[in-house]
Amino acid sequence: MMNLSSCKVLVLNCGSSSVKYKLYEMPSERLLLEGNERREPGQSFQRMLEAIFRLIGQGVDMMAHRVVHGADLFRESALIDEEALRRMESISYLAPLHNPINLEGIRLAQRYYPDIPHAAVFDTSFHQTMPPTSYLYSIPYEYYSKHKIRKYGFHGTSHRYVMQRAADLMGMPVDKLRLISCHIGNGVSVTAIRYGQSYDTSMGLTPLAGVTMGTRSGNIDPAVIPYLERLEGIGTDEVIHMLNHRSGLLGISGASNDIRDLLKLANEGHERSRLALDMFIAKLHQYIGLYFARLNGADGIIFTAGVGENSAEIRERICLGLEFAGVFIDAEANRSGAGARLISSPYSPTKVMVIPTNEEIVMARDTVRLVRSRHMPDSAAGDCFAAGSNGSQRAASAGPSQA
Repeated sequence: MMNLSSCKVLVLNCGSSSVKYKLYEMPSERLLLEGNERREPGQSFQRMLEAIFRLIGQGVDMMAHRVVHGADLFRESALIDEEALRRMESISYLAPLHNPINLEGIRLAQRYYPDIPHAAVFDTSFHQTMPPTSYLYSIPYEYYSKHKIRKYGFHGTSHRYVMQRAADLMGMPVDKLRLISCHIGNGVSVTAIRYGQSYDTSMGLTPLAGVTMGTRSGNIDPAVIPYLERLEGIGTDEVIHMLNHRSGLLGISGASNDIRDLLKLANEGHERSRLALDMFIAKLHQYIGLYFARLNGADGIIFTAGVGENSAEIRERICLGLEFAGVFIDAEANRSGAGARLISSPYSPTKVMVIPTNEEIVMARDTVRLVRSRHMPDSAAGDCFAAGSNGSQRAASAGPSQA
């Protein structure tokens, strides 16, 4: 039987041009090693990954792999076997830029570490609790039945982590709270969390949908696509590439997709940067307002990820205009402090929080839990998961993940 009283979990996030990794000691949730390696010109993905594995060595007890899309086949994280790999491959068409490289990383890792458990943690799993009124599109139902065309949502691991930290900050059980979680990085998603479960989210079938983002358009009239094809003489793939990589803040400003650059330029009088920021805030307001309605009010708003955690000005601009919903921030608290904290006025009925996300620690916890359930199904204590499952303070000290 595997000894789970102390173990090392390697968390792997494989992208097309880089690999992020963190090595944790569990149950202490102590971060032992981390890195973000970019592929050198001419370097194969396999060689890059093998170099990381040589650096880490063989002292790894289990591995967690980020997989972007689990569709409706994976409602939670899963141990990886041949059947799980087959199911992941069957839905790779839903995330052709992400899932194939995630799967390649899994296979290479299994080859290098053949004798340890591997687990997959899906960006989409948290959102599988959404009701049909949230996830179905108003197109013929047969396309959902035949092709799984529906809203799936993303950033689920991040939203799950900050949800629990918000409950800790507020001193309330998570199943008693209605929360609006704003994951604002280069990619942006807003999620309505109802009593510990995702109830609605802004991203859709793909991460292109929802609000204005760094380089992604967010929601547009779908008729824009064939219209551009005719006017510009380009194909669908080119239009989708433009919507993913040349739109959003970059497309409107013509200057940058970086909020810091746009704030500076707007203050210097650059009108299109100012317009891009105004549109960014307006689209966020549309979803936040929608989710106040869908949740019948909210107990708290969470800001997380790179911009959400670090830009006091963006947080302030988002909260201005939400006074109708009982949102009042404390200007000093918003502009000072670090780590997970309340930034709302003590008199604000709706609490506002900044919470650095930590997707990797969620992945490590899930992996230990899955391995524990397989090896020690009747044990309630004496292993990594039992000791570390209530480790929000330890997780926070391990360092935030910028998404």
